Amino acid sequence: MAVVAPRVKPVEDVLPPSDLISSKIRLRDVTDDVLRPTTRLPNALWWIGIAITGTMLGIGIITVVRLLIKGQGIFGISHPVGWAFDITNFVFWIGIGHAGTLISAILFLLRQYWRTAINRSAEAMTIFAVMTAGIFPLLHTGRQWMAFWLFPYPNERLLWVNFRSPLVWDVFAVSTYLTISLLFWYQGLVPDFATMRDRAKNLLRKKVYGILSLGWRGSARAWNHYEKAYLVFAGLSTPLVLSVHSIVSFDFAVSLLPGWHTTIFPPYFVAGAIFSGFAMVVTLTVVMRKMFHLEHLITIRHMELMNMIIMATGLMVGYAYITELFTAWYSENPYERYVFWNRATGHYAWAFWTMMSCNAIIPQIFWFKKARRSLVVMFIVSIFVNIGMWFERFNIIVTSLHNDFIPANWEIFTPTIWDFGWTIGAFGLFFTLFLIFVRVAPTIAMAEMKGVLPNPTGSGKPSLHEEVTAHD
Repeated sequence: MAVVAPRVKPVEDVLPPSDLISSKIRLRDVTDDVLRPTTRLPNALWWIGIAITGTMLGIGIITVVRLLIKGQGIFGISHPVGWAFDITNFVFWIGIGHAGTLISAILFLLRQYWRTAINRSAEAMTIFAVMTAGIFPLLHTGRQWMAFWLFPYPNERLLWVNFRSPLVWDVFAVSTYLTISLLFWYQGLVPDFATMRDRAKNLLRKKVYGILSLGWRGSARAWNHYEKAYLVFAGLSTPLVLSVHSIVSFDFAVSLLPGWHTTIFPPYFVAGAIFSGFAMVVTLTVVMRKMFHLEHLITIRHMELMNMIIMATGLMVGYAYITELFTAWYSENPYERYVFWNRATGHYAWAFWTMMSCNAIIPQIFWFKKARRSLVVMFIVSIFVNIGMWFERFNIIVTSLHNDFIPANWEIFTPTIWDFGWTIGAFGLFFTLFLIFVRVAPTIAMAEMKGVLPNPTGSGKPSLHEEVTAHD
């Protein structure tokens, strides 16, 4: 009986596609180029960026101080719109936060090589977005110094949280997700922190990065444990990503309010989170690759692949919008029909059509390859998607609340400058944290990037640095 030899994959199937990253990049090039922003003084673009985001953060801090002194009355909320910008911002930032770990974990489990260029930034985005999101429900409580009453513990006041409320599920889901995402992110940073420790030129940096790297030496045993733990965290993160935004959607879906009481919300929210998260990653990476000259590591092909996902998830989100409208019409429920008709033609119709245009129509420009590979086009589209996703949450929340079952309750929500103030401040906080992050930690996972280089040792070819030096 003839023995059949096992099929060996051709080299082309094992290595990453050649259009992802140049074969001229060597191991040393990755280390030098990724660590350059952390070892040199920041350039003018970084200073301009931090000045803008710092100003936005300052506006947010002033708003919060005003809120703590005067209370919730500084905002435009009233009966029946008891939460407007607060919960809109919360859900928006939670959605942004979900895509980062999703990008990293799911693409890792699917062995997608192109994730190595963006996963570190996406994970950082998750951490900072969830931190930003957490500010809104905390400050919305009114008396923040009594926020500990929300925690379930035996006490003399006989207070106990309502475990039947999805708002409580939210607390546990989001805090669990933040914990796992933080561990997943930090674990990926450990080998890179060790590289920074080994390259440190002064004692303080060596000490700090030595502590952060947890004594990493890069032995075969350490790498073996690292790979296993990374796989476990990726496996834990994936269902968490799907479950957390589903639970956030339950905040609305389990209520009886027209426009909220729908079973489509969980998949709709998850698709929207991936959609907005990828758009935010594109926004960040377009700026970051230009600011730190990382165009050869975060290539146009990487950006194009992200744009294809934005286009696909944009179709899902658009399908969800149409399904909602159809279901409201087909249900013959007059309240549901009224809410969706009011969204499209009522007082907030401008917000509805902004959402539809930004989320369902504009991303479809990525059907054209030239648009998918244009940095200007993708940056503008990513901004529009983020605007559209913010208005999606505004539509869901405000248009359903301001006209409920009882006409005597109807009221128009009008935001004040303080509503805009802490919305601007939230963006300022997020981008300021990200700009600080890119100065103190590698923005690309060096260890993972080196693992997918098509020609890591050069094989006799000149390295990218040598070519650039010769050219200069």
